Amino acid sequence: MKREVLFYIVAGLLIGLLPALGAYPIFVMKVLCYALFACAFNLLLGYVGLLSFGHAAFLGLAAYACGHALAAWGWPTGLGLLFGTAAAGVLGLVFGFLAIRRSGIYFAMITLALAQMLYFFFLQAPFTGGEDGLQGIPRGTLLGIDLISDLNLYYVVFALFVAGYAVIWRAVHSPFGQALKAIRENEPRMISLGYDTDRFKLVAFVLSATLSGLAGATKSLVFVSATLADASWHMSGMVILMTLIGGMGTLLGPVLGAFIVVTLENKVGELGRFLMDATGIEWFRVLGESVTIVIGLIFAICVLAFRRGLVGEWQALLGRRSSPRTETGSA
Repeated sequence: MKREVLFYIVAGLLIGLLPALGAYPIFVMKVLCYALFACAFNLLLGYVGLLSFGHAAFLGLAAYACGHALAAWGWPTGLGLLFGTAAAGVLGLVFGFLAIRRSGIYFAMITLALAQMLYFFFLQAPFTGGEDGLQGIPRGTLLGIDLISDLNLYYVVFALFVAGYAVIWRAVHSPFGQALKAIRENEPRMISLGYDTDRFKLVAFVLSATLSGLAGATKSLVFVSATLADASWHMSGMVILMTLIGGMGTLLGPVLGAFIVVTLENKVGELGRFLMDATGIEWFRVLGESVTIVIGLIFAICVLAFRRGLVGEWQALLGRRSSPRTETGSA
């Protein structure tokens, strides 16, 4: 436990110093928003065993709700963030109530269908801007901090990520988290012991949706916009990739997966344009524009070579190295 706390302190200090080390604040903020989204999704998939194909609905709703409250209603930034997060939590309660009694592919398809219904609502609703999206969202101020500055916003986004991550960490390491893991491993046994498993799953679903909403509301501030891409099924698929690449059922896995996916989205296009300019081969432009092909290839490699994800495989390796010492010590 002490090593874990020390690791988080060092990691937090390093992330806090990234702008001073030359990192582009917008890029790191994008990683933090997606990392929180992936961690929230992993709480549902990795610790309860429920695969939601519609989690982008919570990200998108929170982005639109927060953006509309700030741009149209003139609400303070903090209240707009709370409104977007709360809207996602309420939607999670509705979705969860409708889907939580199903499992496996049926649960996944119900969440996908509900999310697509919401997507087409966003497409036609006047307050969302349709295909153009909601643009020009004001950042405003938060606790007297002017968020127009990217650097000031960076530390606010970092603080929100830390708060969301801490909630997930606490939930996983609590008796509630242990019950979720037991439900994932053997739900009939938990029912026979008298646990209301549907209630546990519903609470986990709402918590996951709420934290996904916090990520979406924060993202709308970072990019001063909310678009249909935030609520599309592509985003739901992307968060699944982030979680599986990093390591399902691990706390750090989704963070690493988000970093890898966001980095690929930004760098593969630049690499494709550079190679085309250097070689004159037009195919490299296609490579740069088809970043999903590269991400899909990496996902296939991870599934074949790293079944537990990158962080999961690393933890398994450390476990295998430490087990002989334990056996020797006990002998």
